[in-house]
Amino acid sequence: MFRNQYDTDITTYSPQGRLHQVEYAMEAVKQGSAVVGLRSNTHVVMATLKRSASELASHQKKLSVIDDHIGVAIAGLTADARVLSRFMRTECLNHKYVYEEPLALSRLALSVADKCQVSTQRASKRPYGVGLLIAGYDQTGPHLFQTCPSGNYYEYMAMAIGSRSQGAKTYLERTFEQYKDCSLEELTKHAVIALRETVSSSKDTELTSENTAVSIVGKGTKFTIYEDDEVKPYLAAIESDDTEPAADAPPADSTAMTDA
Repeated sequence: MFRNQYDTDITTYSPQGRLHQVEYAMEAVKQGSAVVGLRSNTHVVMATLKRSASELASHQKKLSVIDDHIGVAIAGLTADARVLSRFMRTECLNHKYVYEEPLALSRLALSVADKCQVSTQRASKRPYGVGLLIAGYDQTGPHLFQTCPSGNYYEYMAMAIGSRSQGAKTYLERTFEQYKDCSLEELTKHAVIALRETVSSSKDTELTSENTAVSIVGKGTKFTIYEDDEVKPYLAAIESDDTEPAADAPPADSTAMTDA
């Protein structure tokens, strides 16, 4: 994208009816490192690819706890994500103080989407350049929501956002019908495999315990984040699946029979 006379103000439409600053914010989400979320009947699992500015820098955290039953994964500008995360924590605390019960996930997603949308119609603000996957478990069961800088929000069975997320989406579209009745272990394995699809085309990047993080929330399970050594069993699980020979594959030393 390039600068033009219609992108200096958030409330100025181009002749094509486009708000360029909103498109710039959505492009920031596409440039962020990948985030994957999956939902079953009992749990929601998210897997994220952490990015490091250099070998001397630590990896940027992409998972945040909002409440005991809610957490978010981010793709885009981390500073904007912190602002929205603080807003979400405040909403959860206020609701719990007034009503003495946890905030429903659908209401929180709507509040965040409204806050993002306000920044697309007031000239004093710019759009939030971050996309969120909101995962949680409330009275109605597990939920997975996505919010956009434009103010749109959607509920998904499985979703991936961020850089090279199309590879993960292709995997999710092929396997999402299995997730409904998956166990927690199987659901987590699907999430890590989907995340691996986002780096499969990059020769200099692979999933490691340093750049991978996994979160789990669900029935009887508070929102929990697994990083560093805690994520190694999940990576080992998908590597062991790759090394197992197919059930119908011939032995390695077998030779083909040919007519004399």
